[in-house]
Amino acid sequence: MTIAPMMIGQLARETATKVTTVRFYETIGLLPEPPRTASGRRTYGASDIQRLNFVRNGRRLGFSIDEIRSLIALAEAPNQDCSSASVIAARHLEDVERRLAQLTSLHNELATLAQSCTNKKIADCRIIQTIAGV
Repeated sequence: MTIAPMMIGQLARETATKVTTVRFYETIGLLPEPPRTASGRRTYGASDIQRLNFVRNGRRLGFSIDEIRSLIALAEAPNQDCSSASVIAARHLEDVERRLAQLTSLHNELATLAQSCTNKKIADCRIIQTIAGV
């Protein structure tokens, strides 16, 4: 199925992306520079929808711009071994696990802090004192 060329607004709607985000991804090279009409308007096709969805899904999964750039490069060589993609995903998973551990620690500290409140005067508030480093 061939999709007629579309303008940036339609691409944004088709992919639930803001126009400014589409332009940003073009600027940093995650999306190729699109062809332009005689009047200078950008035009997009099916491959742009696919690429933008790839980028958006990668960002939703928390991959960095550089990781997505690497994954795009891998996707453009479909006959190669996918171990490089696995390495990128494994490193990303390690980072997510590290952040989860930090968030769990933060959660526990905040839960303890919230329970320390005596509901008396602010001058005696353990929450304020702890945040102030007293």
